[in-house]
Amino acid sequence: MKLSIIIPAFKVAPYIFECLLSVLCQKTNFDFEVIVCDDASTDSTYKIINYLASSYPNLVVLKNELNLGLVATMKRLLESVKGQYIAYLDGDDVALPGKLQLQVDYLDANPLCSMVYHESDMFDSVSGNTIKYYSRDFYNAHYIPQKATIDHLVKYTVFLQASSIMFRRYPAFIDALAHGNNIICDYPWHIRNIGLNPGTIDRIDNVFGRYRVHNSSFGGQTQCNPNRRIQVTDELIHACKHSQFFGVNEDTVQFGINHIYFSAALYFLKMGMVEHFQSMLGKSAEKELYFDKRHEFALKHINAPEKVMQHLGWQNG
Repeated sequence: MKLSIIIPAFKVAPYIFECLLSVLCQKTNFDFEVIVCDDASTDSTYKIINYLASSYPNLVVLKNELNLGLVATMKRLLESVKGQYIAYLDGDDVALPGKLQLQVDYLDANPLCSMVYHESDMFDSVSGNTIKYYSRDFYNAHYIPQKATIDHLVKYTVFLQASSIMFRRYPAFIDALAHGNNIICDYPWHIRNIGLNPGTIDRIDNVFGRYRVHNSSFGGQTQCNPNRRIQVTDELIHACKHSQFFGVNEDTVQFGINHIYFSAALYFLKMGMVEHFQSMLGKSAEKELYFDKRHEFALKHINAPEKVMQHLGWQNG
């Protein structure tokens, strides 16, 4: 089989029908399977999945009797795949027509590419309106070449949206899940996939997916919860340090760590949490490896947050 699409699902009843149909209805010149695993949802997620399974023979349905969490659910999914290539899709996101064919064709034509991703439209779940584009509107976008490497992942963190990726199956692909994170699972998974199966991480600039933002989504929870933002920062740094096992040099890792702390500092500055801003920013000063001029300016004016906000073009309050 050419392609397996894996979809973990936990309490996504309002979204899973659209998510599954968005891949099941795609037109391709190859066979593909869609494997979805319900992680003991307490809503009607599993019922909706089963309803679709009766009409689509290439839909494989798994169910955890107990809630196992994302990593264990992904392990079940990966243990079940038959495809030469593997794509990932969150249970509340949407694949757009042509996605599967285009990414498979790209991997076929580019043997040195280990993972390919596409642009994603981040949209508000209630209104359906676009908020921004995930990769091109990310504030580090101009640092990311069309063919990126593991070093770019380490230095600039998550410039590819999780539901946009497709990668080659390789002998140790399940081992990529052994990253030790509980909240941030895509970033270390990407690092380990590229570390275990070296190659480029290539971007397709066309929009072939929609990333749903709602109160229960990862982004929605993190944006409104400072404590969760601190946990996310810790896990991003853990993943960044982990890259040293794959030969990433010390300065590149430290640059990535400084970038992560600077990014967290900006979050807390926007939230008006000055002490957290100063704490995170202070941790980003190691070896004077500045993410950019904004980072350097912020460090020089760490005790003048209003001046930093003015420099960034933000309005106080």
